[in-house]
Amino acid sequence: MARTVKVGVVGAGGIARQAHVSNYAQLAGVKLVGICDVVGERARALADEFHVPKVFTDYEELLAEDLDAISICTPNVYHAPVALAAFDRGLHVLCEKPMATTAADAQAMVKAARKAKRILMVAHQGRFRNESQTLKKFIDRGKLGDIYYARAGYLRRRGIPGAGSWFTTKALAGGGALIDIGVHALDLVLWFMGFPKPVAVLGTTQQSVTDVRKAVGGWGTPDPKGVIDVEDFAAGLVRFEGGATLLLEASWHANVVESRMVFDLVGTKGGATLNPLVIATEERGVVVDVAPQVPKDRESAYLREVRHFVDCVRRGRQPLVTGEQGVVVTTILEAVYRSAESGQAIRLT
Repeated sequence: MARTVKVGVVGAGGIARQAHVSNYAQLAGVKLVGICDVVGERARALADEFHVPKVFTDYEELLAEDLDAISICTPNVYHAPVALAAFDRGLHVLCEKPMATTAADAQAMVKAARKAKRILMVAHQGRFRNESQTLKKFIDRGKLGDIYYARAGYLRRRGIPGAGSWFTTKALAGGGALIDIGVHALDLVLWFMGFPKPVAVLGTTQQSVTDVRKAVGGWGTPDPKGVIDVEDFAAGLVRFEGGATLLLEASWHANVVESRMVFDLVGTKGGATLNPLVIATEERGVVVDVAPQVPKDRESAYLREVRHFVDCVRRGRQPLVTGEQGVVVTTILEAVYRSAESGQAIRLT
């Protein structure tokens, strides 16, 4: 019988409930030991809902419990310090996206995980969808050839999360739409491309909404006394070693006809788009579109993500989403922001 994996969760907001606690609770051989949140009542409510025995307001107290692993579901700026403390305790870590708000913090997390010989996995559930897994198989079998151009992004028509809360506060979130939802598109497209090495980034950002009262969104809990000091739109052009190029886009508040994911891959033998998955290729000299019959996702990508993490902890395996990959993602995000601020392209070494 597989050993029980004992887990703690730091942060008790919406993502903790939807993506982590509710899914750990479904898995056999997993024991939820405790939940921590600076707002004790919030931690208690989540713990009571899923019958978790202990509640904390100081994450160091949770980390001192008999644990194997933790999920980090805090505001972005706290991801690195909580992870470093967890590795110091010898714990495995599943960290919500973005992995960190700076490349230096992301690198420190990877270094600490290696020193502790523990798993560091970043929560990018998009890789666990059937459509993503199917496209990856096509790519790995060479059906697209060498991918030399990609366009990826998420454009929400009206979707500013928790206006006035930590989501829209730069000191806590590190940024806006790019670091919140653009990070998912970036991770997914880099995974498809095989994580090429970025060498230069040109970026731009736009803040069109500054008044909390005018911010419309369906995520998070608004705070009318808070601020919005982050971008609601960002775009970046990334050049990779070998010449491949990526156009990255993210928006919480775009005046588009409908909210959508933008996803196109262009390779030497074929191309692909997602939502739905279609492969653009050629057969016997004829241009064809191949629409794979992808099985419908019968369980959430969040559940698959958490189950995968637990399995990696139990078996000592490398996770699908690694900390090293998270460093590349964070480096590009940081470069887009730096470029937007300076007005100049950023060269990466």
